[in-house]
Amino acid sequence: MIQTDLSFIAIDAEAKTDENQQFVKMLKTLDGIVVDEKVAQLNTVIEPQIDCTSCGNCCKTLMINVEPAEADVLAEHLAISRAVFDERYLEKSEHSDRMLIDTMPCHFLEENSCTVYPYRFAGCREFPALDRPFFTKRLFTVFMHYGRCPIIYNVVERLKDTFAFQV
Repeated sequence: MIQTDLSFIAIDAEAKTDENQQFVKMLKTLDGIVVDEKVAQLNTVIEPQIDCTSCGNCCKTLMINVEPAEADVLAEHLAISRAVFDERYLEKSEHSDRMLIDTMPCHFLEENSCTVYPYRFAGCREFPALDRPFFTKRLFTVFMHYGRCPIIYNVVERLKDTFAFQV
């Protein structure tokens, strides 16, 4: 059964902190290519069963990096200058040349839907990135989002079954 209740997922994630730390250790001992294949297979089955617009939690809780070219495209779509776009929507990182959407939830989230969906940023398009390689190199990020994203939560829980993980 697919779990989509955000309250349940958040509580269960907290309760499984130690278990997940052990699971991370186990995953790091496995062949990364095999893990990537299993994650991709699970994601292919699970992701279509979850309606992200019934959740929108990623857009409510994540800081997204914005590349200058992405900001240019969205500013043009919104018919505003890049300077106005930056002032309204972006915050320059103190530690890099990257810019971030400066508020949560995202300015462009309305009723759990992205109002600029065709123009959304790469970080938004890629999330939750379970179809990307090197899953075992991204475990910190995966588990950072495990308690907030039903797709990640369900894929990880099924992955535990796939690898017969036991506490």
